[in-house]
Amino acid sequence: MNVMAKAEKKISSAFIYFFGSFGGILFGYDIGVMTGALPFLQADWHLENAASLVGWITSAVMFGAIFGGALAGQLSDKFGRRKMILMSAIVFMVFSVLSGVSPDMGEASAYYLIIVRMLLGLAVGAASALVPAYMSEMAPAKARGRLSGLNQTMIVSGMLLSYVVDFLLKDLPGEWAWRLMLGLAAVPALILFLGVLRLPESPRFLLRKGDEAQARKILSYIRKNPAEIDQELASIKETAKEERQANQKTSWSTLFSGKYRYLVIAGVGVAAFQQFQGANAIFYYIPLIVQKATGQAASSNLMWPIVQGVILVVGSLVYMWIADKFNRRTLLMVGGAVMGLSFILPAVINWMMPNMNPMTIVVFLCIYVAFYSFTWAPLTWVLVGEIFPLAIRGRASGLASSFNWIGSWLVGLIFPIMTASMPQEAVFAIFGIICILGVIFVKTCVPETRGHTLEEIEEQGTNHGRVKASNPEN
Repeated sequence: MNVMAKAEKKISSAFIYFFGSFGGILFGYDIGVMTGALPFLQADWHLENAASLVGWITSAVMFGAIFGGALAGQLSDKFGRRKMILMSAIVFMVFSVLSGVSPDMGEASAYYLIIVRMLLGLAVGAASALVPAYMSEMAPAKARGRLSGLNQTMIVSGMLLSYVVDFLLKDLPGEWAWRLMLGLAAVPALILFLGVLRLPESPRFLLRKGDEAQARKILSYIRKNPAEIDQELASIKETAKEERQANQKTSWSTLFSGKYRYLVIAGVGVAAFQQFQGANAIFYYIPLIVQKATGQAASSNLMWPIVQGVILVVGSLVYMWIADKFNRRTLLMVGGAVMGLSFILPAVINWMMPNMNPMTIVVFLCIYVAFYSFTWAPLTWVLVGEIFPLAIRGRASGLASSFNWIGSWLVGLIFPIMTASMPQEAVFAIFGIICILGVIFVKTCVPETRGHTLEEIEEQGTNHGRVKASNPEN
């Protein structure tokens, strides 16, 4: 036992935070890998004119993630965060390999890959739910903001990694290129599994299970001050007690009662707008977008995803620098306005100048990605983490996550169908209008959370509900 304690004691907080957030790499890799794999897959299976099948193959992971996040949240309360992250890594490894070895059976191959990628999506959704929960429970309160930024950096780093892998494999024979791109997703999953084997369980989970001695021991690895450990243990106990009482008093209908409706609509609305604004259309389909704009083969345009990936990583670092310098609403409105114009202006320019350089749209997409990367991408989840009162936090956060995954799935599914039936500029203009609607939503329906305690934010929602009740015409 003493040997094991010494072995655990050697685990540094840096190791815990690195592998605690490493699940973001898996999430990001699988978002990005299909970007490069899709052109080769289309050519290999002759899917160039099968827009709906291409949409389903691309978005199947997100469809599975809708259920994976909800399922993992419930199971992690029973079995622990660490065990469920390990299980997610195993599922990710297995179905990544099965994606890479998809049999060539004509149209049936596409349905096989759709099903496998849906099951892979269970692991992606689980990782997206479990990693932030584990990190928030391991990190000291003063570091949670920066560490939420670390999770976002891991996600976009995973996307960039997948883009680089796609680029390096692009000269292989087409039937091998896409298989290796998809199958190599098992490598970061294996690294995650091996790293998490050495991670401790969340002290919060251990306390909920009545193991205070082990919770105190783990906190001693990542907190230096004994008084801080005692204070945190007492705080966790009090919060757990309040959550149990809240769960006994609330139901799904509580979310839409007058007291909470304003904050629930705000949080769920921001989560939904983040995806319906069309970011994933760029991340999934940028080589095909460039192909349609220029006529060059999509498989020869795999440098563009790397450009997008670099912008995303730089943007995530910019966010960590400015996160506490500007109001949440200000960043969301400025970001959304520029994103909307980046989508709308190419359509306007093309209408006024039909001979516009086709690469103009790609330049504007880069501007979109830059502003998305340090506004809506990270701030959505910061705001969702802050805005929901304790009594409804679990259910409301789950609802916000579900709407976000539904938006991600639908954008991935319908984008190729839309571009097959209308000009590309018109499709992006539609997403641009949604971006502007998102700005209006933030302006009118979302409270400022920066610098406010959770209690003050809840009071804003309560007061807003009272005003609405007393002035129904408003």
